[in-house]
Amino acid sequence: MNYRDLGKTGMRISELSFGTWAIGGAWGKLNDKEALKALDHAIDAGVNFFDTADVYGDGHSEELLAEATKGKESSIHIASKFCRTGDIHDPENYSMERVMEYCENSLRRLKRDHIDLYQIHCPPMEVLQDGKVFDVLETLKKQGKIRHYGVSVETVDEGLFCLENTNVSTLQVIFNLLRQKPLEVLFPKAMESGVGILARVPLASGLLTGKFNSDTKFEEDDHRNFNRDGEAFNVGETFSGLEFEKGVDLSDQVGWIAEGRGNMTRAALKWILEHEAVSSVIPGFRTVRQVEDNLKALSVQDYNTEELERLKTFYWDKVHTEIRGAY
Repeated sequence: MNYRDLGKTGMRISELSFGTWAIGGAWGKLNDKEALKALDHAIDAGVNFFDTADVYGDGHSEELLAEATKGKESSIHIASKFCRTGDIHDPENYSMERVMEYCENSLRRLKRDHIDLYQIHCPPMEVLQDGKVFDVLETLKKQGKIRHYGVSVETVDEGLFCLENTNVSTLQVIFNLLRQKPLEVLFPKAMESGVGILARVPLASGLLTGKFNSDTKFEEDDHRNFNRDGEAFNVGETFSGLEFEKGVDLSDQVGWIAEGRGNMTRAALKWILEHEAVSSVIPGFRTVRQVEDNLKALSVQDYNTEELERLKTFYWDKVHTEIRGAY
């Protein structure tokens, strides 16, 4: 395992880490026993960072992390997120009282005395511009309840605003072969500012595994079914904002990346890892097999200059205009 600096936090985290939305809920059937085995396997392989949120299974993923990291709290870093269990447009949702409640609930479920990285979970721009929530986070930091704070953003403009107007330590950004826009301005500015980048939705909700076709069906409680067109939350969070059938077609067009790299999953993750601004890529998982497959991305061959240019041209010529919602 290789480790990278998480911005200026002082934390060295595994360059391939894991997000825990899929083991918490909204990705189909849950299997806690298998999830815990998968967490153990990741930790044994050197993964020392996990991303979660209070809204993932109403805190269930936090509880699973508590069980998996018991006795390892000093060596395994956990990032959690808050605000989406309430009304994200209500200013009161970001008050000291409410955020303290969110934080205390997460600490209780995680069975920890502090959270290594506490992130606002995709708030609207007006909340960022108001700025009061950052004063709240500074207070929590002084109290020792959190070590660092950041924002999980939906758009490049939100990320740039945070870089220019706040003291965030990290930004969590949708970044993958089908969402390359952050490369233009956001990533260079983040590096200048010493702000760590966590790359989320790295496989475009599974599109970049190469396992889907236009007839693929998802379970009723899987967000790839109930949020396919943004019915439940931001359309960009599911299939990276692409209409499903179009996303399948586009992912098929880059199927060549798997040549010499085992499969598309490993190749897609490897492409992200080749970007210096990325502190860690955080794919989801539900099984040991998925953890193993993701970790193999660390050892596949690099992309050459011609391949990188081909993928950049593909994005701007064929993908960029197909993405729905603000990004």
